[in-house]
Amino acid sequence: MELQRLHTSDIGAAMAFYREAFGWEFDDLGFGTMVRRPGYGDHLEATTDPDIRQRQADVNTPPGFEDAVAWFALAAPGEPPHWHVAFAVADRDRTVADAKRLGARILSEDDTEWTRAALIRDPQGAEFTASQFTPPSG
Repeated sequence: MELQRLHTSDIGAAMAFYREAFGWEFDDLGFGTMVRRPGYGDHLEATTDPDIRQRQADVNTPPGFEDAVAWFALAAPGEPPHWHVAFAVADRDRTVADAKRLGARILSEDDTEWTRAALIRDPQGAEFTASQFTPPSG
């Protein structure tokens, strides 16, 4: 699974464009803007992830999280708008070790309440995030 993040200085303009272009819907969750494609969770449940809703309910994800396809984030001052991909991984540390062995450079690692992530630059120069979902227990 992968999630995209659009870094932009004008989230309102991005919302207007992507709502019209793709039928996306948006939820401001305070820490970020979740981008949803209605029906995506139904597709995942029917094809590759039959337990998606129960698993997400078990960790109190926000309503509609099963339909999340991306996030919007404010770009840093002077940063041009761009998309960034985050790949879900089972084990961030193993992914980091494998990436290093294959010639990638690890730009940063971050642990939060919900994720363990690493920003990686592959040998060709493309950057992506490897993100391990680690919801709080209990």
